Amino acid sequence: MKHESVSKRDMKRYQLQAKSIIETLPFITEFYGKTIVIKYGGNAMIDEDLKRAFALNIILLKYIGINPVVVHGGGPQIGKMLKALNIESHFREGYRVTDQATMDVVEMVLVGKVNKEIVNLINLHGGQAVGLSGKDGRLITAEPKELAVEKKDAPPEIIDLGKVGEVTAVNTKLIHSLLNDGFIPVIAPVGVDNEGATYNINADSVAGAVATALGAKRLYLLTDVPGLLDAEGELITSLTAKEAFEAIRSGVVTGGMIPKITCCLEAVAGVEKSAIIDGRVENCILLELFTKSGIGTEIIY
Repeated sequence: MKHESVSKRDMKRYQLQAKSIIETLPFITEFYGKTIVIKYGGNAMIDEDLKRAFALNIILLKYIGINPVVVHGGGPQIGKMLKALNIESHFREGYRVTDQATMDVVEMVLVGKVNKEIVNLINLHGGQAVGLSGKDGRLITAEPKELAVEKKDAPPEIIDLGKVGEVTAVNTKLIHSLLNDGFIPVIAPVGVDNEGATYNINADSVAGAVATALGAKRLYLLTDVPGLLDAEGELITSLTAKEAFEAIRSGVVTGGMIPKITCCLEAVAGVEKSAIIDGRVENCILLELFTKSGIGTEIIY
């Protein structure tokens, strides 16, 4: 069977596509066999086109020999379920105060609903994903998070966040076993302590802890902003750890960006590079990974 004739316009387009593929070769060579941890959240988890693109990005990484590990959030979904059940939400310093009733809902939504939806999405498009929570194989060991708020001319206020936790250990053996068998781990940010109590953990923090424990090549946090912006609203494309600390101290980093930058700083000693990237951009993971300029704010040691 002969090939159909190709117009000059189509040939030009095919040549550009081939050139783009060849240009990714140095990046594929650099990252082949390495682990990339991606925190999945924000609008990328809601918009149908972005969800599909995310799944295809993750699958492509696996097929070309890169090991993606996904950690996901689910705050809006938790809030929606709590509202439906008439359970009031309370926040302190950006953390959801989590009593036992709230913890039950958090675990139900994150582990039973959101996690399985992401696993199904990846599998539906040709990948092999496995959903995990911190309880599976004691993947994430946690302890209660201690939160103290500084008060002017007064002792710090100690805030009881209930079942909000922080990571103390990650079972990397379980993750490596899945990666070596060709699976894509998808992790819900729920941990368990030594007595078996369950904790709600910030997904950025879990992603950072997992990336550090694995010695990942990259840690990517998907957000709903282009990255860290300066006082003029321009994207800051790169920061050293020292510069990131100064950005927090000087007030350049504010609001919800503070825990993300802090997460990157905590991970950067064990991870070659962390980046905050705009999850609203289709194929954002490939654009950050396989282009020289990237599309977000990178933080390097």
